[in-house]
Amino acid sequence: MNKLMLLCGALALTSAMTFAQARTHDLKLLPQNVHWGYYDASIKPVLRIASGDTVRVETMIARGLQRLRAAGVKEEEIPESLKVVERTITERGPGAHPMTGPIFVEGAEPGDVLEVKMVGFEFLHPYGVSGFIPGSGTLPDEFPYVKFHLVRFDERAGTAAFAPGVTLKLAPFFGSIGVAPNPLVGRISSGPPGPHAGNLDNKELVAGSTLYIPVAVPGALLSLGDGHAMQGDGEATLTALETSLRGAVQITVRKDMHLKWPRAETPTHVIAMGLHTDLDEAAKLAVKEMIEFLVTEKKMNRDEAYILCSVAVDLHVTQLVDGTKGVHAMLAKSMFTR
Repeated sequence: MNKLMLLCGALALTSAMTFAQARTHDLKLLPQNVHWGYYDASIKPVLRIASGDTVRVETMIARGLQRLRAAGVKEEEIPESLKVVERTITERGPGAHPMTGPIFVEGAEPGDVLEVKMVGFEFLHPYGVSGFIPGSGTLPDEFPYVKFHLVRFDERAGTAAFAPGVTLKLAPFFGSIGVAPNPLVGRISSGPPGPHAGNLDNKELVAGSTLYIPVAVPGALLSLGDGHAMQGDGEATLTALETSLRGAVQITVRKDMHLKWPRAETPTHVIAMGLHTDLDEAAKLAVKEMIEFLVTEKKMNRDEAYILCSVAVDLHVTQLVDGTKGVHAMLAKSMFTR
């Protein structure tokens, strides 16, 4: 047996051992597992995992139960776990999202990248709500009042009955997935997204997709929340179809990647992200990040990469309503023949 075969065998054995040692953890929706409205490097982790482990994370609807009751959900329809968190967590803000975590990932260090693969999603209750409040959304002057709409799910069919004659296809994802910022930054709101990822509200992050987040602190300290049953690009009213989710995510430390901003991947596309208070600047950043991907990963020169962005990359408005606006650039993997 030659040295190459021995090396290949050793690598395969190491890979198999790593896979065999990977564990699955459950992170329940309990008050001790929730921090409400912020990311902060000083929060004590509620779970420690190894790189490659999978975590089933339970999360609670953004802004708590107020929206559910406003939409007409009956008290007996609200899971007790949500009510306990609502009663217990009194330290909230400045954001609106109950976040489950943080999760400490062994081996994650500043400068690394955290790979978060979306394995699958389940609903904690068979309905969601959407709507608007005064001063929010893209048309606050035209809708200066409160309105919430209850939408019930047919989980078996994977659909939602929005109104008579209007049936929607469910596509659940976490609106907010983020790591702790640098300790010098202190506590930041769960509202605007940033280099830590956070409230991206990117509807492409469904099961089968992967989010890559630059790590700023040892252990990364990953938190998840803001369950969406589905959402349109732009999120015009400030709300998606808001719900409570149990999501399984596989979390891996990537020492071979180095990013300044979050990046994502679906089975069919690479996604670069631009985040800025100005939509034009967000679009510029998304294009710059896609050029960086093409130059670094596909070994193109910058001129070719820029031109390819014009002829083959689609720019989508992720959301307009979180203060920091989002644009995501989507590049089809199918164009690469080698």
